[in-house]
Amino acid sequence: MPPYPIRPSRACRSGLLVLVFCLLATACQHPPTDDAARAQRINELFAGYRQDFPDVPEMAPAAALSLWREGKAVFIDARSDAERAVSTLPGAVTVEQFTADPGRYAGKTAVAYCTIGYRSGLLTRKLNRQGLAVANLEAGLLGWLHAGGTLVDAAGAPTRRVHVYGRTWDLAPLAYTAVW
Repeated sequence: MPPYPIRPSRACRSGLLVLVFCLLATACQHPPTDDAARAQRINELFAGYRQDFPDVPEMAPAAALSLWREGKAVFIDARSDAERAVSTLPGAVTVEQFTADPGRYAGKTAVAYCTIGYRSGLLTRKLNRQGLAVANLEAGLLGWLHAGGTLVDAAGAPTRRVHVYGRTWDLAPLAYTAVW
């Protein structure tokens, strides 16, 4: 132990104060109050996330919605059981269901999703490396909702409840009730 007290420099203390302020400001931040601003924030967040897996094929929410309407998509839900218990994309399967028999979905485009596209991006990369053709849903379930997609509950009935993983991702359209 040094014979004198260790004190951070003035610059260090100032930097620490700025960091604490930023963290508090972020924690207290409320989601945007209109759908356009929410969609913009989702796209900003996803743009940052996609840098972690730039080699992963992606699909825009509008394109995924079109494929789904034509019966040509299978959605792979990369979220937890608790998140899926609230709602899923219509007809979505779990990762385990998909990987147990990928041939069952032949002729359909496989699209992985999560809340905003990070976990599904990692999953997509893993499945592609295993030789399975899967695309990541850009901006995830939140992007899907902003593109006009719908959700179903665990019984398959339409719902307006959506698990958004946490406060940071409380960006669903205002017509939806977010839970986390």
